[in-house]
Amino acid sequence: MTAHDAADAITAQVRDAYEDRRPLRIVGQDSKAFYGRPTTGEPLDLARHSGVIRYEPTELVITARAGTLVTELEQKLAEHGQMLAFEPPSFGGSATIGGAVASGLGGPRRPWGGAPRDLLLGATLLDGRGRRLRFGGEVMKNVAGYDVSRVLAGAMGTLGVLLDVSIKVLPAPAVERSLVLTMGRDRALHKMRELARQPAPLSAACHIEDRLYLRLSGNASSVAAWEKQIGGDGGAGGDFWQSLRNHALPFFAAERPLWRLSLAPALPRLDCEHEVVTDWAGAQRWVYTRCAPAELRNEVAKVGGHAILFRHGDNETPVFHPLDAVSERIHVGLKRRFDPAGILNPGRMYPTL
Repeated sequence: MTAHDAADAITAQVRDAYEDRRPLRIVGQDSKAFYGRPTTGEPLDLARHSGVIRYEPTELVITARAGTLVTELEQKLAEHGQMLAFEPPSFGGSATIGGAVASGLGGPRRPWGGAPRDLLLGATLLDGRGRRLRFGGEVMKNVAGYDVSRVLAGAMGTLGVLLDVSIKVLPAPAVERSLVLTMGRDRALHKMRELARQPAPLSAACHIEDRLYLRLSGNASSVAAWEKQIGGDGGAGGDFWQSLRNHALPFFAAERPLWRLSLAPALPRLDCEHEVVTDWAGAQRWVYTRCAPAELRNEVAKVGGHAILFRHGDNETPVFHPLDAVSERIHVGLKRRFDPAGILNPGRMYPTL
């Protein structure tokens, strides 16, 4: 089946489902089936809709169909010394670029390289009626009014089916070095804040089990100078960051509810953080807790953060942080506008969506 035929088949399936008010479950390679609330429906297969549409290295933009594997894109970019700056998890090589954008997930480089929504320049969307809509384009400043394409990043397919995406890419660094310093978490948070206030070429910072892992990326002279200034052991290599990115570290293997907290980087450890990996220089925290979900979310909300039940949840606990009345009204309004019959990934994020 050609890419054109695959797109037509997907479009026809959505149009038929709209007419019959039949729910659809959007599927790439299902690498993130664990993420979000369970949703039922007829599978809408995006894996057949794959391949790079346009890539001109000098323009630092790549446009690809949603079913294209992240690993395939990264290999093509690496041939030209470029990379996906938000470093999406590939989850064993099965993750697709459509799923990476739809989930909004980023890896260790995300605070320095940008979030998916920051790097998404445009997208072709299939709405809940089966209409193809194009938002954005292939340059950074190309729209007037609302930048709708960025709303799609992190929407979990509830607003429409991503057919293709245009993403800003960045040159890969000339040199990368990883350092390990032995220190407790409070001291590590202080160290990361200290480095953030200086022109250190950080591209990742993570604390786990009394070890602070730092990655330096840039030109050889800058990396060498900061490596000397920071000190520590240079034993951590790319394997650590790949394992962190793909949740392959032993920490993530536990069959218990895993929480993802988004907090101000400088905040000290919260009472609910019983077992924790501190990523993104303190802004993202992977947590196992003995606290009840409501207790954890209350503590996180008090300091202006939010909490997602990332994995191994139950059917009672909300996966995503509860919305206030205004936010819920906006979310519901967007859902009705893009998917009036509510057939696309129904309930994947919230029961009302």
